[in-house]
Amino acid sequence: MKMFKFLNLKALNKSVLSILTIVGLLIALVGCNGSETTNNSNSEGEDGSQEVTLEFQQWWGVELPDGALQEIVDEFTAETGIKVKLLSNPYADTKTQIAAGAAAGTMADVVGLDGSWVYDFAKQGSIANLTELMEASGYDDSQLSDQIKVDGNTYMIPVANFAYPMYVNLDILKEAGIEEVPKTWSEFTEVTSKITESTGKAGWAIPLSTESPSGIQNNFMSWLWASGGSMLNEGKPALTNNEDLTATVEFVKGLFDSGVVAPGAYAMKEADMVEEFTNGRIAFMTDSLAHLTTIKKGAPDLNFDFIPVPVKDGYSGKSGMDVANWGIGIAENSEHKEEAMKFVEYLMSPEVNAKIAVYANAFPGNSKAEPDYSKADEMFLKAYELYKDSYAINEFTGLPTSEELMRTFDEQLQLYLDGDTSSSADMLKETQGIWEEAFE
Repeated sequence: MKMFKFLNLKALNKSVLSILTIVGLLIALVGCNGSETTNNSNSEGEDGSQEVTLEFQQWWGVELPDGALQEIVDEFTAETGIKVKLLSNPYADTKTQIAAGAAAGTMADVVGLDGSWVYDFAKQGSIANLTELMEASGYDDSQLSDQIKVDGNTYMIPVANFAYPMYVNLDILKEAGIEEVPKTWSEFTEVTSKITESTGKAGWAIPLSTESPSGIQNNFMSWLWASGGSMLNEGKPALTNNEDLTATVEFVKGLFDSGVVAPGAYAMKEADMVEEFTNGRIAFMTDSLAHLTTIKKGAPDLNFDFIPVPVKDGYSGKSGMDVANWGIGIAENSEHKEEAMKFVEYLMSPEVNAKIAVYANAFPGNSKAEPDYSKADEMFLKAYELYKDSYAINEFTGLPTSEELMRTFDEQLQLYLDGDTSSSADMLKETQGIWEEAFE
């Protein structure tokens, strides 16, 4: 019996030893893999110097011509010796991945940013203070067309700007006997009413789906901004006692009441609106210039043009044009902020930024960039002239939980449009209260 116990104990000891050996090997392997991961971003070159590899996570590579972003990256590496690994995925996937990286502290060194994400990432401490990095590198930021700031410091730089002009279907206007495009709100109301009455088609479309509430910034507030109005005062909500915004709310309600708005607005998303326009079912829409190629490809015979968003009657000042951006930022967790800043400065240099603008059918983020649009579509060039005659604006950029602000405005607007809220003043007062909570 004792011998049996002794044998069992011996076997047990061997088993324990085997397990410990396996665990040791696994630890060693993990250690090797960990070293390999670290070396991916900081390896030794042939001459013994340290090679740095930056990770750049964005959606741009998917939307640019094939190989265009890689070409720009390769030129940067040839010039500086700093390598860049592109992590390119569609916009929605990129948004999810960057948010996950921000929460876990594993964000890529350099990240493509949407202005609506900036405030939250900055407050989380996930993205670096670019004001400090620009000062440290001696970068002249006066050449930047815009900087997205939180608490006075820059956290995002717009690399490319996508304008939102108004699209107009000229054949629908001709069918309705309209010879001139509208320039004011009253003219727009008259023209769209005539279109709907004589052709049965929708005069105007606005996507108000609360699942994707960007229609508030791009299709609703564009009316306000075109007439020089603002929804903010010193960066804080200013929805109440705001004559311009009140007039905009009542103007849009008037369009709904007159029956000129495309049906299904509450469920409509931007892509649905573009499809309706492409299929010749609506006369006017405000939309991104980025969709110019899509529309021309989908409907090569569609006779359409760009016009400025009509302004409030009596307004004679400069118009604001809604813009969206490809923004760029640097992760706070990056171990290579100096090299990352060199990459950002390279992308924002006049020559490179001009190249990106041409590739993207966008406008440059560097005010000194001179894109060669000589081979660009004539309509693109017209939109560029409209853009230069306006000032770029999107007041939702950099705001706290900006998408949720759009959503709550959307919900309250729908209640007013349906008559569940008695007045525009009540609607804006209710929205103001909700917004103020977000800013607190």
